[in-house]
Amino acid sequence: MKEKLVKIFDRLQTSLSAYPKIFRRTELTDYAAFSFFSVLIGIAAGFSAVIFHNAIEFFNNVFFEQTKDGLYFLGSAAVILLPAIGMLIQALMIKFAPDESKRKGVYEVVKAVATKGGNIRFRTTLFHFFAPVISIGSGVTLGPEGPAAQLGGGVASKISSLISLNDERKRIFTAAGAGAAIAAIFNTPLAGVFFTLEIILLNDFHTPTFSALIIASVSASTISRIFLGNESIFIFQILEPIKYSHLHFYALIGIIAGIVSILFIRLDDFFRKFFKKIYDRNYSQIFVMVFVGLIIGISGYFYKEIFGIGYKAINEILSNQLTIQVVLIIFILKFILVPIATNAGAFGGLFAPSLFLGASFGYIIHFALLNYLSINLDLSSVILISMGAMLGGIHTIPITAIMMIFEMTQDYSFILPLMLAIISSTLLVQISLKGTVHKKKLERDGFSFQQNDDYSVLNEIKIEEIPLKEIHSINENTNISAIVSKFLETPENILYVMNGNNELVGFIQEKEIRPILNDYEIIKDVLVAKDISNPRVVTIDSKSSLDDALRVMMKYNLTEIPVVDKSSDTKKVSGIITLQEIQSILSKESFKNQFTSSLAAELKTLKPRQTIKVSDDYSIKEIRVPDSLIGKTLAETRIRNKFNIEILMIKKNKTSIDGVSEDTIITAEPNYRFEAEDELVIFGKDEKLKQFEIELD
Repeated sequence: MKEKLVKIFDRLQTSLSAYPKIFRRTELTDYAAFSFFSVLIGIAAGFSAVIFHNAIEFFNNVFFEQTKDGLYFLGSAAVILLPAIGMLIQALMIKFAPDESKRKGVYEVVKAVATKGGNIRFRTTLFHFFAPVISIGSGVTLGPEGPAAQLGGGVASKISSLISLNDERKRIFTAAGAGAAIAAIFNTPLAGVFFTLEIILLNDFHTPTFSALIIASVSASTISRIFLGNESIFIFQILEPIKYSHLHFYALIGIIAGIVSILFIRLDDFFRKFFKKIYDRNYSQIFVMVFVGLIIGISGYFYKEIFGIGYKAINEILSNQLTIQVVLIIFILKFILVPIATNAGAFGGLFAPSLFLGASFGYIIHFALLNYLSINLDLSSVILISMGAMLGGIHTIPITAIMMIFEMTQDYSFILPLMLAIISSTLLVQISLKGTVHKKKLERDGFSFQQNDDYSVLNEIKIEEIPLKEIHSINENTNISAIVSKFLETPENILYVMNGNNELVGFIQEKEIRPILNDYEIIKDVLVAKDISNPRVVTIDSKSSLDDALRVMMKYNLTEIPVVDKSSDTKKVSGIITLQEIQSILSKESFKNQFTSSLAAELKTLKPRQTIKVSDDYSIKEIRVPDSLIGKTLAETRIRNKFNIEILMIKKNKTSIDGVSEDTIITAEPNYRFEAEDELVIFGKDEKLKQFEIELD
């Protein structure tokens, strides 16, 4: 059965992979084809979001109607068990699919876009469709947006793989799919665009990406409005227009919301560490999650408003149907239970809980201003602005928060105080965290994302991997006459001064020699190199990257830097790294990346031992990984330095039932460790490729 499914999938992928070629044969421009695929991704993400929304409602009905009826003997107390049952199912899913469960939420999309060419395993997408709908449907107090973004990104990644788009396009469409799903689930197309820019792409803006985001988000939102309706999620009535004399109150609301956001982020981090310690001590995750589910159930038994997404409760707060005591209690419960649930292992997002916290917090602030300071602001305006400030603060996404509240309410009257409050909140949080919460979480998990520009490649190349320029040096006791001769004999305008142990102790520039030539006859037999050298020589470790070297050069206004091995006790110089060499490498790497991207489809279909002739002297070839490289990282082999060839890709001879492209194509990154089944796609001069095969065979 499995073999039949694999064959069916292979035929489907072969058929769909022909579509890019069909587009190339037609007279459609590249932008037209790009727009077509953006619409396709948007429609797919829109339908995914609609199915996801309906699935949550279905499971909500299963738990709160059918399951509750089955526990009739418990009476109304049956609701206590519903979140526990949901948590039990999720815990079992984690137990039987641990790898898929770890690839959780929006951050998996961020990692895929930044490091994996936009590849998301389809099994991961399916897992994170069912787990959140069970979680939210059973009343666990989380939201749908994180899973929706992962679902949209996963569907977009799968479609991009099926039609054999190159890695750059796949990254764009995976990000666009995530944003489109957000646009569909919240019916907010502009918010979906800025969600992708601020979270998925970490504010890395490119014009083609922006076009894809807009087209996909509008397409997804259209599907959502057709099948889910075009009504605003929140029902409210603004009775009084915003008075600009009250703007400082809304700024104050934003600042206080920022403080609450910081406390929430700290509490979330506390529970993350707490549950990590518990699970590291081998406590049963099933038991822990069921216990957390019981806590949520007991809380929901007394205050049903905390169950699930919470939009109904937000509308009750907006319409002033709840008492201040109830709002205060559900705010505290939500504030504590959300980080407990998500860190215990439950699946769901934090956008909806952030909006819930903002709504209840806004109600509390309005009550305090009215009853203790006699300041009467419009209730709906305060609550909506507080929702935006809390959303922006907890997630450090100011533009997304502004657009989401604006599009959800479809009311322009309070946009100025909304912007003021959200900016105040997010600015305070960013100052406290020294960055955005998303980058902090990714860095905590060991990911360091460079901006996706031409210079980021320098961070991956170590100085020790490239040939260095020979150093021009003199002994510290060399006299002025010999120094002048040395400058005349070499084209260099800088000489490095060495001591008796051949250690670098200073440098002399040509411009420093010229002033003393006026008294040359007097000082030529008196001064030596160490008398006129500058001891403040700047060096760099051979283990450093070219990006580090470039930063040092810019800082000290240098054109070259001596390279030393700082791991040894000596200060011996192994060579010189120059600005010209870095610029040359940067140019070559940019060309290689563009060249690889343009030939991506051909490289993926390259058969073993096949060669693609690029020019008279250069070729692309696939070879089996030599035994001598197995177990070593790409950086350790120093192939670029030794043979002057490039490894463009690593192909793995594996086929899974879901046809995951990340299992077949690996980007050639410095920390990749070669395995026995690898096939290397290499590029370089024919003679160098032959030398590489002979020496490592």
